[in-house]
Amino acid sequence: MKKIFFSACLALTAALPLTTVAQTANYPNQPVKMLIGFAAGGPTDVIGRILAQHMSTDLGQSVVVENRTGANSLIATREVAKAKPDGYTVLFASLSHNVNKLLLGDKSEYDPIKSFAPVSLVANLPLVIVTAYDSPYKNLKDLLDKAKSAPDAISYGSAGNGGSAHLAAAMMGTMANVKMVHVPFRGNAPALTEVMSGRVSFMFYPMIGIAGHVENKRIRVLAVGSSQPMPEFPGVPTMNASGFPGFEQTAPWIGMLAPAGTPQPIVDKLNASIKKAMANPEVIKRMKDLGAQPVGDTPAEFRQFLVSDMERWDRVIKASGIKAE
Repeated sequence: MKKIFFSACLALTAALPLTTVAQTANYPNQPVKMLIGFAAGGPTDVIGRILAQHMSTDLGQSVVVENRTGANSLIATREVAKAKPDGYTVLFASLSHNVNKLLLGDKSEYDPIKSFAPVSLVANLPLVIVTAYDSPYKNLKDLLDKAKSAPDAISYGSAGNGGSAHLAAAMMGTMANVKMVHVPFRGNAPALTEVMSGRVSFMFYPMIGIAGHVENKRIRVLAVGSSQPMPEFPGVPTMNASGFPGFEQTAPWIGMLAPAGTPQPIVDKLNASIKKAMANPEVIKRMKDLGAQPVGDTPAEFRQFLVSDMERWDRVIKASGIKAE
């Protein structure tokens, strides 16, 4: 009797890996949900949909974008962290992935690294620092000199507490050893309106949608947050050339993650599909037109990036005294 029971246990144990192998070999055999924690039409959403379209063709199954807005992407992130690790629910994440945890601690209800299986970093979205066209600050040095001579005289806008624009300005203030006033708004658009009016001194803004305001002389670009000068803004220096080495690392990023425990063959298949899309000239052009810098790396490289990104923003948040709202 014991021998029969032991043999049955061995048979069951041996069958489990075969089931997993069969599931991964047939993946995907149903649509894949890509959750995005931001509203439709924003940079993360637009790029996510471009990627989903090409991945659908490559994988032979629809990659369906679902917007789960709210709490700076916290709702979407929690849902994916708790999802079944079978590759059919993934997260298209951004910089807030790490920042929410740093600001909220255990209240975030997830660990940015341990709760997920990184798939790929997809792109970076360099920020540009802008002020009103008729502002007295004609370059970044003018702005920082004023901040040094008159603490709290310089204000900066953002789309909200802990967002990319807030963190970039806080990092600049920390590196320059100046104190400035943060003025949060409910979105980038109202913040930019106040900057253009001169009621707010400056802000860091995504490259998307800026060119028209520059051409119409409503704003002036003081510096770009990319590693190299941007041809869209001739003559405008990089933050690195302006005395802020490595500042390009503050660029908001977007990437794909699956729930922790997702089989590696499935993660690798998703990664290969992303890389194939990122090599497509049409995808590259559309992303660059949006001001994004395509990446497409390995799961291991993305994991290391997430660790470094979290360490960087942890230092900035602590040095700047940023707190959750």
